[in-house]
Amino acid sequence: MSRNFLLVDPEERADVLRGLASPVRVKMLKALHQQGGLNVNDMAALLELPQSTVSSNLQILEEAGLIRTETQKARKGNQKICHAVYDEVLVMFNEEATTRRDVIEVAMPVGLYTSCEVSAPCGLCSTEGIIGLLDVPDAFLDPARMKAGLMWFTRGFVEYQFPNNARLSKTDIEALEFSFELSSEVPGTAQDWPSDITVAVNHNDVGTWTSPGDFGDQRGIYTPDWWTLRGSQYGMLKTWKVTHEGSFVDGIKISPVSLKDLDVANHHSIRLRIGVRDKARHPGGVNIFGRGFGNYDQDIVLRIHTAR
Repeated sequence: MSRNFLLVDPEERADVLRGLASPVRVKMLKALHQQGGLNVNDMAALLELPQSTVSSNLQILEEAGLIRTETQKARKGNQKICHAVYDEVLVMFNEEATTRRDVIEVAMPVGLYTSCEVSAPCGLCSTEGIIGLLDVPDAFLDPARMKAGLMWFTRGFVEYQFPNNARLSKTDIEALEFSFELSSEVPGTAQDWPSDITVAVNHNDVGTWTSPGDFGDQRGIYTPDWWTLRGSQYGMLKTWKVTHEGSFVDGIKISPVSLKDLDVANHHSIRLRIGVRDKARHPGGVNIFGRGFGNYDQDIVLRIHTAR
């Protein structure tokens, strides 16, 4: 299962909002999802619209990055085939404030991932109860995932799209720092259950940390009472940091990947991917804890350290 999501900051992506503001363009996007790739003639016939109307609106969608096009050979010359890029578009108003003038902080709820591909055993839950069905990867598409405070899966990844607020304020970035609570995942719990958890930023692997186990010896400080003691209770709060000198976990250098490799200044967003690879030496799954679970009552936090 693989789905693509777009997280939109309305102050930054007026082009996307414009693309979605037209009922005609929304019908076009729905048609591309239902039918797959379509050319202009097929789209016009399907929606019973003039070709000129279809062409002008497809151009708006393409400029907003909501569709992609490819050229294929036809009976007479070439034809342009259009494809939808995203399965869901989410609009989020960023209300996080800067705690220090040289640090921009954004907190992302655990369930607000913009792309995912996971394998069972897996699941999601909020502070009130289970979300969807356990061990069913499609449950990760449930809209109620927005309320998730805990997720787990065996292989695969979840990806989060943070707004690049430093780019908006036109300030130079000195470091990117990500902080979140996580552990290994095993049916039940096991203190000795290593798992290689890999973090990537903007599609660049910044490093792998090996979680020592899946902790269930005592209830997490914030874990709700209804959550069974036979399940994962808490994790370890880990901090990944990427600087001009390389990448670090809790201050220990784990790779030479630096800010230059991430090319953050030229991206509207900062993409964080957390996952366990099929070929990992210790493929022991992952639990990601958010607000309302574990020992740290926090979301996934991005801190952008900027030049003064």
